[in-house]
Amino acid sequence: MRRFLAHWRLLASALVVALLVGAAFWPAAVEVDFARATRQPLRVTVDDEGETRVRERFVVSAPVAGRLQRIALQPGDRVTRGETVLARLTPLAPALLDARARAELTAAVEAARALARQAGAEHRRALVALQRTRSQAQRQQELVDIGAISRDEFEATQSSVQAAEASASAAAFNLARADYDLQLAQARLQAPTERGADARPIVITAPLDGVVLKRLKESETVVGPGEPLLEIGDPQRLEIVADLLSSDAVRVTPGSRVMIDQWGGGQTLDGRVRLVEPSGFMKVSALGVEEQRVNVVIDFVDVHAAGALGDGYRVEVRIVVWEEANTLTVPVAALFRQGDAWAVFTVTDDRIHAQPIVLGPRNATDAQVTEGLQDGQTVIVHPPDTLRDGGRVTARPTR
Repeated sequence: MRRFLAHWRLLASALVVALLVGAAFWPAAVEVDFARATRQPLRVTVDDEGETRVRERFVVSAPVAGRLQRIALQPGDRVTRGETVLARLTPLAPALLDARARAELTAAVEAARALARQAGAEHRRALVALQRTRSQAQRQQELVDIGAISRDEFEATQSSVQAAEASASAAAFNLARADYDLQLAQARLQAPTERGADARPIVITAPLDGVVLKRLKESETVVGPGEPLLEIGDPQRLEIVADLLSSDAVRVTPGSRVMIDQWGGGQTLDGRVRLVEPSGFMKVSALGVEEQRVNVVIDFVDVHAAGALGDGYRVEVRIVVWEEANTLTVPVAALFRQGDAWAVFTVTDDRIHAQPIVLGPRNATDAQVTEGLQDGQTVIVHPPDTLRDGGRVTARPTR
């Protein structure tokens, strides 16, 4: 009896040790986060920064070289077309002549005067020759009438008259040109007049109704022809330009809906894509990476809702490239690659199963599921690499 009890106690001890070892090495349930596949609206957008600009801006430039008077207008001042004076410009007086320049111009005047006298002499000689040929032609007219000379001789004399007339006309033109050259040389020799004595200021008025956007010149200074002075536009006609990556721009089409955020107001503004420019450009990012960018122009649906937005303000735009009001979605954090396909871990009775799925469009948080899941199925978010098909899981306690 004692031997039987000893064997029984030894067997019980071995069984207890086996149970303790089995419990120590038994796989514990992994704590994970759960989510559900749900039907909800899904929107895919292209997000980037944009900048507002006046749709039609006008740069007012100096029509001629001259001395610009101080511009009193300030950025933000309203201007009226044809009434508001933007700037006044006084043409510059001729430069002062030194002794050498005056001597050269004096010699040029004398040379022009001599050429004018020569042209006058040539003109008088041409007139005398013309008078002589006309007289000869008149006498030959009488001789040809009585048959004293042939018709050919008379026609030759008439040709000489025509040639003499052309020579006289050319001499007259040379004389006129010589007179103009003389006047030009004399004008260059004239001494400059006192500033403002005979110069009438040129008044530049506003070309449209709007607001002064920028004052490029302020103080009185000398400007050249075509030098910009002011920028004018209508701040109520704003648009947004966003330079997107070319790979994103190909997904955007004119008419796409746009949501405008981070502009300083409390609400999201609505916009529409008006233009995707056909030509791209290279831009270096802040990290020094060369990127091909494309400008996308966006119109406000309601400009008045933009409030205090002005020219050159920063905004954030979200351009909708795809959306559906009711579709089956899962969190992007639940996805993982299984070979060449996508998959998720589904949960049934605390056991997991790797479920291959077919995805549609997705955004930063959710993805559309077209095959492989049902509405309401539980999936694991952020699945760790240690999970295996058929393993046990439990919900992570909420903090």
